[in-house]
Amino acid sequence: MKKVIALALAMVMCLAAFAGCGAKEVKLDEVMKTINTEYKLSLKSIDDLNKYYQVNNDDVKQFAAEINGDTNAPVEIVLVEAKDKDAAANVEKALQARLTSIVNMYGSYTPEKKAMAEACKVTNENNFVTMIVADNAADILNTFNQQVK
Repeated sequence: MKKVIALALAMVMCLAAFAGCGAKEVKLDEVMKTINTEYKLSLKSIDDLNKYYQVNNDDVKQFAAEINGDTNAPVEIVLVEAKDKDAAANVEKALQARLTSIVNMYGSYTPEKKAMAEACKVTNENNFVTMIVADNAADILNTFNQQVK
């Protein structure tokens, strides 16, 4: 049933994407709400991007971030729209450093957690930079990409 709903949602989003013209305005907090709804994430909001990820706030146009510190199913999702290409590169570097730290940290838990973290990645496309660390990171990234394209 979930696959049918997901397929229907994907089709509606595709139709909506083809219906518009020009640049699409993306609101990352709405994308995060979609991800939270679809993947049932119970996360708390991050108010200070610089404090947790050392991202320079001057590089950020908008962001949405959620974390869940549950060690049985750790999740960190950071979605950033950078101000320009150089800012996106800076944000990508900061988030990649965090992802490396996460991989090293999970290495002390279990091989499964480390393998999960190693399968996750930081992406940078069209000034949108993401870091998604979750068991279903690829699915979440796909949801993000459907929302912003």
